[in-house]
Amino acid sequence: MEILSQIFYFIVIIGVLVFVHELGHFLAAKFFKMRVERFSIGFPPRAFGKQIGDTDYCVSWLPIGGYVKIAGMIDESLDTEHLSKDPEPWEFRAKPVWQRMIVIVAGVVMNVLLAIGIFWGLNLVQGKEYHEVTTIGYVKPNTIAADAGLQVGDKIISVNETDVSTWEGMNSEIFTSQVSDDLRLSLMRGGNLEQVLIPNEEIPNLNEEPFGILPEGVRAKVNEINPDMPAAQAGMEPGDYFVSIGGEPIRSHEDVTRIVKQHKEDPILIEWERNGEVMSETITPTKSGLIGIVVGTDFPVEPRIERYGVFEALFVGVADLNKTVQLFIESIWNVIIGKSPIQENIGGPVKIAEMAAQSAEVGMSRFLMLMAILSVSLAIINIAPFPALDGGHLVFLVYEAIFRREIPKKVRLAMQQAGMVLLIAFMIFVIYNDIFH
Repeated sequence: MEILSQIFYFIVIIGVLVFVHELGHFLAAKFFKMRVERFSIGFPPRAFGKQIGDTDYCVSWLPIGGYVKIAGMIDESLDTEHLSKDPEPWEFRAKPVWQRMIVIVAGVVMNVLLAIGIFWGLNLVQGKEYHEVTTIGYVKPNTIAADAGLQVGDKIISVNETDVSTWEGMNSEIFTSQVSDDLRLSLMRGGNLEQVLIPNEEIPNLNEEPFGILPEGVRAKVNEINPDMPAAQAGMEPGDYFVSIGGEPIRSHEDVTRIVKQHKEDPILIEWERNGEVMSETITPTKSGLIGIVVGTDFPVEPRIERYGVFEALFVGVADLNKTVQLFIESIWNVIIGKSPIQENIGGPVKIAEMAAQSAEVGMSRFLMLMAILSVSLAIINIAPFPALDGGHLVFLVYEAIFRREIPKKVRLAMQQAGMVLLIAFMIFVIYNDIFH
């Protein structure tokens, strides 16, 4: 059932992202009266579909995206038959350069709009939650925070000269400054203002290693529970607080996730507290390292919920988009400069399926958030100036617009073929990496 669930949510999330992307190309081409010969989810060879009018709507075998085949264009199908004939009025190559550019970027634009729409909707419906506490209650050993000398009781005032008053805002500032900036913390310690400087080269990739601090009084709490999963069968209930797992004290939801995932299909003793009473049971996580709970962080202060009107939610959604783009680019940069190993930062179908199922288990808002993040990632990857991607086609068109002539057809075809080979090779690596991990 677990594998079927992962497959289902993978199909849903990838199906939506690819469909929205290709719909952008399709609608733009139709708007400029170009003939669309195929609308494919997946890359060739074709699996199944239906011909409606001039267009073959189909699903293809290679699950690495999709494509819209527009008459008169060298695309993922590598069809060159049209090159031996004069352009027809309905063909891509017969249209002005600016129209062809719009068709090429329309897919990326649709993915960006989808992400903004999701962020907008989530902000409008549920707002944002903030906890007004910046006092450290725990410093995890052997982390960057411990090495920098941060102590229990320190109250962080600012991060890189940006004042912070909530735990979420402080974490965001720390996380977004990790790539190119040194980390400068101002904090109150024993009534004195102290400064802590952490050189950028000493900051690990915070996607993989925690900074190492928790707010005072924080606890890991069971928010929701799946009645058919191990935790429910062991007697855990919403509202329970984790005490320890496998003898290791639990201080945050990250501890729960990390330790449980380390014991896939391996029985482990879990202790929790309910109404002041400590209870325990040996629980066996699933193959994916799940026990069927939504675990949250219970802060010592009541959260402040910021609610937004329609237009405010849109502006905040655009800000969420900008931050997502920034974090994605920073993650790629970390890989390029060797700060993060590529094997641990590149995920393919297996990883996406696992993430999709886990986010859906947490709730619809988390699932939609993952969809928005992946939509942004798909947009950025597709606009990269690489043959076989939208960005590669756009480079050809920019060249044509500047020099008033096309790149020779043989060169374009060779680059497209090379791009497809490299893209398929990269996909094979990603899938192997998924399975290996």
